[in-house]
Parts: sequence; structure tokens; C-alpha cells
Amino acid sequence: MYTRTKGTIPVPGGEVGYCIAGKETNGTPLILIHGGPGGSYDAFEPFGSLADARPVIFYDQLGSYRSPGRPDTSFLTLERFADELHAVRKALAPGPVHLLGHSFGAMLALAYLERFGQDGISSLILAGPLISSPRWEADQRQLLARMPPDNRAVIEMHEASETYDSPAYQEAMMSYYHRHVCRMEPWPDCLNRMFERLAVPIYMAMWGPSEFTVRGTLRQVDTTGVLPDLRLPVLYTCGEFDEALPLTVRDYAAMTEGAIVHVFAGASHMHFLEAEEEYIAFLSAFLKGTEK
Repeated sequence: MYTRTKGTIPVPGGEVGYCIAGKETNGTPLILIHGGPGGSYDAFEPFGSLADARPVIFYDQLGSYRSPGRPDTSFLTLERFADELHAVRKALAPGPVHLLGHSFGAMLALAYLERFGQDGISSLILAGPLISSPRWEADQRQLLARMPPDNRAVIEMHEASETYDSPAYQEAMMSYYHRHVCRMEPWPDCLNRMFERLAVPIYMAMWGPSEFTVRGTLRQVDTTGVLPDLRLPVLYTCGEFDEALPLTVRDYAAMTEGAIVHVFAGASHMHFLEAEEEYIAFLSAFLKGTEK
């Protein structure tokens, strides 16, 4: 049985809330980097089962649910979030660590490696990765084109008129989310909590009003240039129906020396929830394999 330690630590711009599951004497720690931007670590609930073998570090990025400081918009940059991750690592796991970034968290992990180097990083896991904002936006448009005509028409109409708060738009978007974000029925409580706790101002400022319309500070960000320079074990994961298209993820892996790709059948963006047992078993084997 593992223990949980919770607290806050100072980072550039404020303080962030964290939780560590596991014992310090166990294997190499795993730091989990949530997406959004503006998400929280709630949906990472399944990763607690890894704590029997290693400390698992969860934290909410500044401005998110457990780190409620309201940073000035000048703080909402990828570079500052990388500095924040560095502060988290120095405070909670100053030795070798594994990094796992989901969605926007993958882009943040790559920005961190570019800024601070790869020393001490035992492996990198990029789950449903956002790596290039332009390609992500193009992929979402491709997925939208495959939606049922009625849903697609509603989404396209409200996107064109920018009426994002329309109940009809929100209902159509939920159909999209149930196809490409999480296909479980009903959604697990941890995922519902993550959506309820989303820091909407951060999402709007950094991304935009919807998955299809990127207007924020990340609009032109593309971290694919980091991939050829990676010299550590890298695992890419995604779901068969992921917002991060398997074709795109495989293209990223092809740029990464020695990378492994695993696509979870029948799953989507939250594949570690939808295929929890398979995902945790695969990840656990990967982590142990890098520590031999």
C-alpha cells in the first residue's frame, strides 16, 4: 500500500499544489504533466497504481485547480511553464526522473528538455501528444469533417458565428468529445472533475475558444524540432480514435531515434482511462525496461 504526501511549493509566479504517491525509497520517480492548458491532475488517477514501484508525482500547473494563483497573462508562456516544471523537479525529485506529458503536457515536456537539457531524465512518455499547434488544429478539422452531418453542421455554424456558449454548440461538442476525448459511458468521475475544474481563462488565453479554433499564445508553437535531438528512451501512446491522430503520432515517432509507439485499440485521447489495465501494464514494463 502506498502513501500520499500533499503540499505546495514555490514556482515562478506563485505556488503550485502537488501530491506524491509512493515511497521515496522505491524506484525512479515519475512526474506527470497534465494537459489543457488549464487542466488538472484529476484524470491521472490510474497512475496511482504505479506507486508500489516508484514515487508518482502529480501537480497542477499555476492557475489550475490546486494552484489557484491568477498569473498575469505575461506568465502564460510555454517557457514559464517549463521553468515551473524545473522548480517542481528540483523541489520534489532532484535526481533521475521519468517525465510523462499528456496532450499539452507533451509540448511542455519537450519545451522543458529544450530549455534544461536531458541530463537526469530516464525516459519520456508522450501521451496523446500536442507537439505542433498548427498540425493539431488541422487534425481536429479532419476529425470534424468525419462527424455525422447534423453534428458537424451545428459546430461549423456556431464556429463561424463565434457563438461558443450556445447550448446547441455545447451539445454538439459533447458528441465530438465522446468520439475523440473519452469513449467511456458514463465518463469516470476523475475525468468529470477535470472538466469541471478546467481553468477556462488559461485555456482561452493560451489555446482559444475551441479545439478547432486556436487563437492563443500557443497558436504557432511547434516543438517538433526537439524530437530529432532526443537521446533517451521515448514512448508515444495514443488511442485509435485520439484527437492526436495515430498517423500524426507515428510521424513524430519517426523523427525520434529509437522511439516506441503504442496505439490503444478502441480508445481515444484519455486512453489511459479507457484502456487502464492495458495502459498501466504497458507503461510499467516500459519504465522498468529503461532502468535495467
